[in-house]
Parts: sequence; structure tokens; C-alpha cells
Amino acid sequence: MEPTSAVRPVSAGPAAAAPRAAQALRRAPDVGANAALIVAAGLALAYQLFGLPLSMRAAGGPSYALLASLVPVVLATPIHWGLIHEGIHGQLLRSRRANEAVARMLAIGLAIPFDAVRFGHLMHHRFTREAFDRPDVDDAQGPRWLRRIAWYVRLLGGLYVAELLAPLLAFVPARMAQALVARGVGAQGNEGPHVQRLFANHAVDPVRRRRARRDGLCSLALYGLAFALYGKAWPVLIVAMYLRGLWLSLADNLPHYGVALDEPGRARDFRVPRGMGVLLMNHHLHRQHHLHPTLPWVALPALARIDAASAGHARTPRMSYWHAALRQFKGLQPGIGVR
Repeated sequence: MEPTSAVRPVSAGPAAAAPRAAQALRRAPDVGANAALIVAAGLALAYQLFGLPLSMRAAGGPSYALLASLVPVVLATPIHWGLIHEGIHGQLLRSRRANEAVARMLAIGLAIPFDAVRFGHLMHHRFTREAFDRPDVDDAQGPRWLRRIAWYVRLLGGLYVAELLAPLLAFVPARMAQALVARGVGAQGNEGPHVQRLFANHAVDPVRRRRARRDGLCSLALYGLAFALYGKAWPVLIVAMYLRGLWLSLADNLPHYGVALDEPGRARDFRVPRGMGVLLMNHHLHRQHHLHPTLPWVALPALARIDAASAGHARTPRMSYWHAALRQFKGLQPGIGVR
């Protein structure tokens, strides 16, 4: 497992308040809460893959009521990803081995490659909003219309499709995988060559390639069985996968959209209705997570309160999380810099 020391928090600036208070917050994972959410995410996935097709077979085919039962499954998506995310940061379970094993199984359940996602996420923390990590900024070369299309494709589920296809890199020759990854990451910006080299080296690591092949085949077997159970109703499974992938794709860059390089954590916090934070596993407090990446998700609300108290009258009202999600459809930003 990549050590969380690979995460390099960016400068907190004046908005990172009361560091001593932050240090006093709970640093160990809330195993009880995480276990309950693991059960919830597992049940939602089991129903999507096996429960629903068996129910449709018993009912003689799809019905509006059965199709509507997918709503809770889709709503469980941020919990499912949030648990993987906690595993990436070593905050899912107390045992390191159990932490990685459960996070990996959850990733297999979403058919995404755990090692690649973990590495990419830790690189995102280490090089937040560097050239490779700002898909919302129009600072690349090539036709602008093509970049705009790429942004909306990514936003509307393309990111999840890319994650579904990523394990294929482990089945092609290592040199080919290295070249494809290097080309995809690019070498723009001051950190560009270094970032590109790190991603390219990851793509040819024999241990990670072996694990990627194993995990990819497990996901393939799992979903192959699910498609067999759905039979002629297989489009229902496609729709369910797409809706879950749409949520993941919309949420991925949401806290960083339009964020300037001098903003604390290079991320933002948002407001959500009371009780919604559990559903999102406090993804709406993403600035706090970037400022304190080694703290568990349950510690973020307290950090946000400390931050708000220190800001006092200078505090900027938080945007709604849902407004921020829709705001991404404004398209590519003209540039990035300081406010």
C-alpha cells in the first residue's frame, strides 16, 4: 500500500485555523460507522447485481416499482466510493491489511482498478491543480471544440468509463502501457515531466500489473454473472452502472472546479442539508480533507467549525454542493492563477 506520507498537503494559508485544535481531533477511523456503511454499500451492490435480476425473473420481467428500487442503489454510490477513499488514506479499518483488502473488494465491486485509483488519488493530493490535475481549465493545446467535448464527456460519465477500461493496460505489453499512460498524463507545467515519469513507472510496475489483472478478472467475472442473471433485461444493469458512474464522474472534480492556486487546500467546502453529510461521507468538506488528508471523514465537520470560527465575519458563505455540481456545466475555465 502506498504510504499516506506520499500525500503532500498544499499550503494551508490563513484559512487553516487552530492547528492545535485540529491535532486534538480523532485520528483513528470510526470502525463502527465504517462497518455499518460497508454493510450498506455491500447490500446495495448485491441488490444491483443479483437481487434485482432475480426479482425481475420472479415477477416475469421489469416493472416500474422494480426499476424505482434502483434509486437507493444509486444514492449509495458516494458511500461506496467514500469507503474506497477512506481505504486509500488508511482510514477505513485499524488493521492495515484489512483496510486494503476491504477497500480493494469495494473497488472490484464498482469494477474500478484499486491500485491505479489509489495511486492517482495520492498524486492528486501531492500535485493538486497542477497541469495534469485541472481538467476544467482550458490551458491545453489543440482544437478548443475538442477540449470542450472532452470535458463534457468526462463530466457525463466518461471518467468512470475510463476507470472501467484502465485494467486493460495491465494486459498489453508494459512498454505500450507506459507510452499510453505517459501520453495521457502529458508533461505540461513545472511539475509535468516528474508527474509523467511517476505515472509511467506505475504503469510498468510488475506487481501492480499483476494485481490489476487479477482484480480486473474478478470484476469481469462478477459482472459477467450479473449480466447472465439479467438476461434480456441487461439494459437495466447498463443503466444502473451508468447512473452510478455519472455520480462518480460529476463528483470527481466538483470541489476543485474553478479553484485558484492560492486558495487554501486548492479545494472548497460546500453546504448540504443536515444529515446529508453521511450520504456523501463529508465529500462536501473537501477543503478540510485536503488540508488534513490523514484525518478520517468523521473529523471533517469539526475542522470546518474550527475554520468557520477562526474566520469570523470574514467568512465567505459556502455554496450549495448541488449548485456546485451543476456549475460545472458552465464548461471550461479560461485559466488558473491567484484570486
